[in-house]
Amino acid sequence: MSEEILINVTPQETRVALVENGVLHEVYVERTRKRGLVGNIFKGRVSRVLPGMQAAFIDVGLERTGFLHISDIIGINDENDQSDSSSPIAEASIDGILREGQDILVQVVKDPLGTKGARLTTRVSFPSRFLVFIPDNSSIGISQRIEDEEERERLREIISRYQNEVQSLAVVPDSNVVLHTAFKQNQINDKGGFIVRTAAEGIAEEDLIKDIEFLRKLWDSTFVRSQNTFAPNIIYEDLPLVMRTMRDLVHIDIEKVRIDSKETYLRVKEFAKHFIPELLGRIEYYPGERPILDLYSVDDEIQRSLNRKVNLKSGGHLVIDQTEAMTTIDVNTGGFVGSRNLEETIYKTNLESSQAISRQLRLRNLGGIIIIDFIDMQDPEHGRQVLRSLEKHLERDNSKITISELTSLGLVQLTRKRTRESLEHILCEPCPTCNARGTIKTAETVCYEIFREILREVRQFDAKKLLVVASQLVVEMLLDDESTSVAELEAFIGRPIGFQVEPLYTQEQYDIVLL
Repeated sequence: MSEEILINVTPQETRVALVENGVLHEVYVERTRKRGLVGNIFKGRVSRVLPGMQAAFIDVGLERTGFLHISDIIGINDENDQSDSSSPIAEASIDGILREGQDILVQVVKDPLGTKGARLTTRVSFPSRFLVFIPDNSSIGISQRIEDEEERERLREIISRYQNEVQSLAVVPDSNVVLHTAFKQNQINDKGGFIVRTAAEGIAEEDLIKDIEFLRKLWDSTFVRSQNTFAPNIIYEDLPLVMRTMRDLVHIDIEKVRIDSKETYLRVKEFAKHFIPELLGRIEYYPGERPILDLYSVDDEIQRSLNRKVNLKSGGHLVIDQTEAMTTIDVNTGGFVGSRNLEETIYKTNLESSQAISRQLRLRNLGGIIIIDFIDMQDPEHGRQVLRSLEKHLERDNSKITISELTSLGLVQLTRKRTRESLEHILCEPCPTCNARGTIKTAETVCYEIFREILREVRQFDAKKLLVVASQLVVEMLLDDESTSVAELEAFIGRPIGFQVEPLYTQEQYDIVLL
């Protein structure tokens, strides 16, 4: 698998493209005026507690208040046992934990999406190149993608040994800031927990220790800042997109990282010297006259990813629709007629679409509930193979995905963790013409609406003449196809009707002026 990362930097925005075998698979966009918030830590203030929802709204200084559910509060159901009605989350009540006006330390886990505010948690965490530091517990987790048991045990032993050597820290001064369970007892957790990331596989012990010490210092400085800051305010800001890319996406199998900004290239090289020196030689400055995202037709692929229809090589196609509740993906044979029989044609189309769907989920950054409507297959084995193919291609996705079985209707339900806006929501906005319906009224429909409105107007007001102001297409239809209807209407109301084209009007817009 050949992998390459292209980074396009301008004063207005940064775009990162992950290319696998010459094909675009992921795109990340961060705009200067609207940076992502995931990973940022805020000292917020509880603005409203909702016992009926077991949640609270937190003012963190953003346009909309953030949302904090009781399950995201440290000390509540930390054993992840929600099946037992006697579990802490079943017994606890949000109004017994938080009160309005209280200061609280929270981290953003989901960016504001649509009309919803940011999703928050009090389970603060700090990611680095090899580890994720969790201050509020002492557990050790290992990435599931590290499959070698000996390596998993080696990494766990290194972290455990370090934790045992850490001395108890000083007592924290009294504070009304909700931090985590240990802080409620005025004592810092003297160990802290760690999650070992996939990139740590095979890494030397001294490099892991450096990462651990860096993360602990980062947490200490963040905690001190939280004590000296008034709410609502930001306490810690995650790295910008380029540095997050180097931290989270660059791994040993990446062949090249190309950057078209000299200044950014130098900063990335300095970052790599400290954190990924083994990949320093793969970072390149791209000075070419041709835009960097024109390589591998990345810009063209981004444009195509905004379309509902995705063509398959065989002649079939997908239709992808994003809604507020879920995303639906419909698989169609289209122009693919096959060569043997109908069942084989359907099977091959579904099999090809499973690979295309996995790519589209990553490329468009689709999240939440996703329903895939595969074409009905008669052979159960074909259904199982299509599902296995989908699971195999989704293995390379960094987002957490849960897939259900193939139903009797040929539907597959899956959930994909969503932390940031989809590509469509970043690059597009609701259509002002159709109010995001995706359709507009026909010119004929608008003509009939105008007729009804004229009747209403003449019954209410005394006017000698009426003037209809509408779009070019509507006026043309009124004067041509509907000319007989217009003449009959004039005779019925006993008043002449004039028409005027307004070039700036959309097809659905019109005005009736009484003269």
